[in-house]
This record gives sequence, structure tokens and C-alpha cells, in this order.
Amino acid sequence: MFNKTKVLTISSAHFAHDIFSSFLAPLLPLIIEKLGLSLSLVAVLDIIRRVPALFNPLLGLMAERMDVKYFVILTPSVTAISMSLIGLAPTYFTLVLLLFIAGISSALFHIPSPTMIKKAAGDETGKGMSYFMVGGELARTLGPILITSAVSIWGLEGSFKLMPIGLISSLILYIKFKDFSTHIKAKKIEKGDTKEILKQHKFLFVFLAFFILFNAALKSSLTLYLPIYLVKNGATLWFAGIALSVLQFAGVVGVFYSGKISDKIGKFKTLLSSSLGAIVFMGIFLYFQNIVILAILGLFVFAPAPVLMALVQDTNSKMPTFMHSIYMGINFGLSSVTVLFIGFLSDNIGLNTTFMICNILGIGTIFATLWYFKIKGISKN
Repeated sequence: MFNKTKVLTISSAHFAHDIFSSFLAPLLPLIIEKLGLSLSLVAVLDIIRRVPALFNPLLGLMAERMDVKYFVILTPSVTAISMSLIGLAPTYFTLVLLLFIAGISSALFHIPSPTMIKKAAGDETGKGMSYFMVGGELARTLGPILITSAVSIWGLEGSFKLMPIGLISSLILYIKFKDFSTHIKAKKIEKGDTKEILKQHKFLFVFLAFFILFNAALKSSLTLYLPIYLVKNGATLWFAGIALSVLQFAGVVGVFYSGKISDKIGKFKTLLSSSLGAIVFMGIFLYFQNIVILAILGLFVFAPAPVLMALVQDTNSKMPTFMHSIYMGINFGLSSVTVLFIGFLSDNIGLNTTFMICNILGIGTIFATLWYFKIKGISKN
């Protein structure tokens, strides 16, 4: 049975956490100017934030054996403190340290929370994941506006004044979650289970790796480099921040409906149509650079996320948190590789040409989808 109250509570925690993790991209044009960074060094910043994802399987095993609600309660504060201080960072090393702390916090939040959603959503996993993803995408919609407004009022080094919002969020989450049962270990875990799970679901993990790699070419280029791309093409920082928020808000709509749609028409059709839409509208946006086209692009480029998460959770593994930790490790790890690839290319051939290459690479998501659902023989689901 779908428990809407619990689903919304966990989704609100996602919002409270991710609103601060969305501060980096809008601030990049100012940080680049302040510290004199190349786009390759910018890519390294995002990778540093994702490095803790390498430990996701370990964290997932740990989460299988303990009450995970305190991860969800405390991480918004940790992320708020580290991300609010990046404007004050006097050196590149300081910036790296702050982002690494934020990355650890993000990993600790994102591993257990989808499994909690699965438990609360009952048989409507896609719908539950849509609610969860809406929390994150809505945070990334409002985050750029919040940090851009703060910088406009207090300057880059005044961004730390937003820190109390995160602390208050954790206090509110503690009140909401203190009596919330988050015990998610349903079956006894035995030695060798992890190896068996990896073997049993190897085709799923291969599919996820290829789909995420090619989807990240589209998604990462937009979510991290869009403000830099627009500023380099003559836009103001305010317009770049608003454009990023428009993209993310469209993503809210995309993830909200894609999970529900996948429950009705199947994951195969949903992934295929969202992949095709993302490729087509990315090409149109690069030609016209129109904010309306950007909004339509956002509907498609973020849509696969809840469907992929539902695909992982619907395996009904006896170790659902471990399964999700593998997914998160693949997601963050390959996204990091893609971000570095985009930064390196941009420094050598220009950001405009790199965006075009990313659009072409996005075609790989279609082939990955066709391969996996053919090999599993479930093209109707």
C-alpha cells in the first residue's frame, strides 16, 4: 500500500539536502574568475564531490545493519555547512576539501533513502521514486535562485549566511523522523550473498553502466557546465542561474510523471521515449539557445532517473540497500568520468563543440535500452 505521508516525508528530506548540493554550478563562473581555474580543474571539483561514491557498496552494507534515519536527519546540515562555505574558500585545495566533505554527506543520504521510499511505496515503486526525485529536482530548481540571490546581496564570500537554513532543516527532520521506523533489513543476510547478487544481476549492472555513461554526457554537460556555457555565449550570471533553474524545474515535472508513466506503459517504453526526446531537444537547444527549448529538454533528460531506480528496487533483492549502493556507485562514478571528459574537451576544442559531441554520445542510451530489454525478454514491461 502506498503510504503518501511517509513518501512525502522522505522526499522533503531529499529537498532539504539537495538544495545545498546544487550551489556549485551557479557559482562556477565566479569561482573560476576568483581562483583562475581551467575547465579541467572545474571538472576535478565535481569528481572530488563524487569520490565518496566509490565506497557506496561498503556504506550500503553498513546501512543494511543499522537504523539509517540519522543519516537522513544529519546530512542536510553537513552538506549545508560545507557548500555554504565554498564562496569563502581562499584556495583550490580548500575548495576541494569542502566538496569532498559534501560528497561524503551526499553518499550517506542517498544510499538508504530510496530503499525507505520502496518500503513506503508498496507496489507503486515508480510512483514513489517519482515523488522522491521531485524532492531532489525541486531543490536543484530553487538552489540556483537561492545562491544567486545570496551572492547578489552579500557577494560570493557572503554565501555562508545561508548555513542556518540547513541546520534548521535537520532540526525539523529530527522532529518528523524521531518515531519513524526505518528498519529495512527484511531477510537474513548470509556470507556470499553479495557475490551472488552481483552475479545474478550482472546484466542489469552492465545496462545501468552504459545507460548512465551516455545519459551523463547530456545531463552532466547541462547541470554543471550550463551556466559557464551561457556566460561564455554572452549571458549574465543572473540569466545563467535562471536558465539552470528552468532546466531543473522542467526536470521536476519530468521525474514526477516518468515514474507514474513507467508503472502504466512499462519501463522499456518510458526509457526509450525519454532518451529520444533528450537527444532531439538537446540538438534543437544548441542551435537556437532558447530557454523554452531548454525547459522541454529538461522534461526528457531527467526522466530516466526514477525509472532506473525503480528497476533496481523491483529486483526484490534480500539486500535492497546494497543493490541501490551499487547503482549509486555506478551512477556517481561514471558521471565523474564524463564530467572530466567534458572539462578536458572544453579546454581543448571549446565548450560549444563539446556540447555537440555530448549530444551525439546521448544516442548510446537508446542502444543500451534496446540491448537490455531484448536480452531480458521483457520489452513489453
